[in-house]
Parts: sequence; structure tokens; C-alpha cells
Amino acid sequence: MSPAAHTRVSFASLTPHNLGTLKKLNSVLFPISYSDRFYADVLKPDMEEFCRLIYYNDIPVGTICCRIETKDNETRLYLMTMGVLAPYRSRRLGSQALQQIIDAAKSHTKPRINEIYLHVQISNVEAKRFYEKHGFQEVGIHEKYYKKLVPRDAWIMNLTIEQ
Repeated sequence: MSPAAHTRVSFASLTPHNLGTLKKLNSVLFPISYSDRFYADVLKPDMEEFCRLIYYNDIPVGTICCRIETKDNETRLYLMTMGVLAPYRSRRLGSQALQQIIDAAKSHTKPRINEIYLHVQISNVEAKRFYEKHGFQEVGIHEKYYKKLVPRDAWIMNLTIEQ
């Protein structure tokens, strides 16, 4: 059997027990520190299928965290954070995690989710390409989105959810 046959990719919902793991991964993956409110929000029961830890052979190597936003009877999923530790990239972990989120958004009926959107720092062409490969489109630039990062501008990427 090939080594790949032994590889296990799994996803875990966030709980108070693994929140420390999320905090540690976020501190390594992102140049931003997240507030206590961020961590309280990702633990909410209705976010269970939209906030996950990514495991590779039982090692936590990535995260994906979203929030549901409803405005004017339109419900959107905002992809707040997504990252995979550098040694584990290019193994389709991010793609599998993102697909799980897209599938969860498609099957979510109360409320129905119309689209998923996110921000990508305009210097991060690799991330932009990744999202485009998954059907996202650039719909604009949010100027001065990042307060403490340079460049400060972000692309706004959008994926319309077909039910």
C-alpha cells in the first residue's frame, strides 16, 4: 500500500476542550490576534458545521471559522479565517475543508444561505487563486481593511450558493 493510503484527514467541531488548539493554530497561522469574542462566537452551537479543526493523521494542522450574517432578509456566510500549517499545504486539506463548508452552506435551510464571502489581503495572490479555483470571484476591494498589516487593502471574494 502506498503511504497515502494510510493518511487520514478528519474534521472536528470546536468545543471548549479543543479551543486552546484553535488559539494556538491561529497564533501560528495568522498575523492577527483574535478577541475573546471571536472565540466565544465560534463555539456557538449554530456554528458547529461552519467552524472546524482540520486534522492530518490525528494531528491538528489547520482551521476554518465562519460566521452567519443576516441583513435585509439575506443570509451570508462570512469566512473569517482559514489556514493550514505550511508543512501540510498542497495536500488538499484546505480544499476539503472549504468544500465541507460550501456543502454545509448549501444544505443549511434555516436560514437559507445565499452566498459565502471573505477577504484576502491583496498581497496574497496564492490565497486569491485558491479561492478562485473553488468558484469564488473577486467582487471588489475593501480599502484599509487591515488595521495592522501592510498592504492594508483586501480583495472581497464571493461565492453564490446554489441550493
